[in-house]
Amino acid sequence: MLSQINRLSVQIDGRYADDAELQFISDYIQAFPTRLQTYIKLQAAEATIVQQVYDKMRLLNPNLFTPENADLSNKWKRDTIRTLRYSAAAMLVDDPEILQERFLSWFQTIMRSFGAQQSCNMTYEIMQDVVKQHLTTTQANLFCPILVLNQRYLGEEA
Repeated sequence: MLSQINRLSVQIDGRYADDAELQFISDYIQAFPTRLQTYIKLQAAEATIVQQVYDKMRLLNPNLFTPENADLSNKWKRDTIRTLRYSAAAMLVDDPEILQERFLSWFQTIMRSFGAQQSCNMTYEIMQDVVKQHLTTTQANLFCPILVLNQRYLGEEA
């Protein structure tokens, strides 16, 4: 939304925007109650979502969080919570571009330096299934594209 408003302000420099150019604002206003409800649900379920993703990942790969006898569980949980919060905010304001520019590009560098792409890929693939248990279909349709973006940037597909 914010990125779209910035682009619009550049495009309409010195003139009024027409109805078609303003349509995204109307769409956002109509969808805002659902976005807000989704954000609130994600906030309330954050710990449960992260734990469920963690448990499924451990089930699929019991040694994923303990390479070379180091327990990376707490670091994974902190990183996942941080990403979930940024993702929820991006969904709320309907601006995945800002998430990409201000967080994912930076975090991608860190995850690649630690070779964590496989873990990230698995995290955001599983998280899509987990959040669908906590959200309505409409809410999941708003949030899951953000998780796909996370997976693309932070996982092996990046």
